[in-house]
Amino acid sequence: MPESDPTSLDALATEGARPELADLDTWTTSRLVELFIADHDAVTRALASAATQLAAAADLVAAQLTNGGRLIYAGAGTGGRLAALDAAEIGPSYGLSGRVVAAFAGGVDAMLEGREFYEDDAAQGAEELQALAPTSLDVVVGVSASGLTPYVLGAVAAARAAGAPIIALVCAPGSALAERADITVEIATGAEIISGSTRLKAGDAQKAALNMLSTIAMVRLGRTYGNLMVNVVADNAKLRRRALRAVVQATDADDADAARALDESGGNAKVAIVALLADVPAARANELLAAADGRIRVALGLAAARD
Repeated sequence: MPESDPTSLDALATEGARPELADLDTWTTSRLVELFIADHDAVTRALASAATQLAAAADLVAAQLTNGGRLIYAGAGTGGRLAALDAAEIGPSYGLSGRVVAAFAGGVDAMLEGREFYEDDAAQGAEELQALAPTSLDVVVGVSASGLTPYVLGAVAAARAAGAPIIALVCAPGSALAERADITVEIATGAEIISGSTRLKAGDAQKAALNMLSTIAMVRLGRTYGNLMVNVVADNAKLRRRALRAVVQATDADDADAARALDESGGNAKVAIVALLADVPAARANELLAAADGRIRVALGLAAARD
């Protein structure tokens, strides 16, 4: 795949300079803080304008995951780092290890220090996406503020060849990435406070959008009960306490009864919740959840139907 013409970046709103900020370096700290807060509000408005696109993208992600596929992110620079972060947090938060993954230009080393030259390598993007062996069951989200990043374009080309549907997450309209996508989420954040520094508004927008796509998908998959993180992998003190708190909040049990149910359930908050609410042993709660594809409300309905 030919590399993007770097001069095409010059016309992007995300690369523009804001003339009203020409004397920014003379501003007081308080005034600068107010400016950043105002830009944060602008990001919120831009996200609201993309709400329909975000909902369609979240539905596609949830559908592919429900059918056994994966959510695969492909990104570089700030957007890629944010996507890799989102992927890393889904396993421990929602117990879905290995189902949300990321191809990130430069890999782990680029997370720790700037190696932005990897962004220009379309062939590497294609190779690293292919290494994940994508199929039509997966969904690939290309993350690029400009929509022109060669690494990301290479990755989505490989995804297309494998039959995986593609979502473009961009902050500039009419991009090459959008042309290659099945669904495009365009969050028009415009020019940055520091010209071209898309880790600012564009980064804020990308982080929010990634949060939405993955979290809404987890809700749709029954990985929450209400707003409780019931699939948390409780392998440290904080998360064990969070699991206990979820059981207490879901069942109105006291801490002692919730802790006992969790212990009998092998630390599985969902099993403990079903056991307490359906008044069944942990083994039976586990069976009900298996029949309900892990969805607590469905499991409780099955328990009630069989009473």
